[in-house]
Amino acid sequence: EFYGKGAPYNALVGKDSTRGVAKMSLDPADLTHDITGLTEEELKSLDDIFNNVYKAKYPIVGYTSRRILNEDGSPNLDFKPEDQPHFNIKDEF
Repeated sequence: EFYGKGAPYNALVGKDSTRGVAKMSLDPADLTHDITGLTEEELKSLDDIFNNVYKAKYPIVGYTSRRILNEDGSPNLDFKPEDQPHFNIKDEF
């Protein structure tokens, strides 16, 4: 009901919207993975939201292609889920 077509958070679906979450913004320019220039307060907010809302409420079921694929579309052989920020494989399985 929150993320479906026409729902309030639909703009977040299917993309890494880290910056938008940190800034509490649905502005299309903020719906990106780029956290460059965020304030300490925004970074703390992002951490709190991720741990206390998203991680508590939703299981990690996958990653955006930016993390698991190289720019040419080939697999990123260096990608390891257990090395990802805020991810503890024991929490998920």
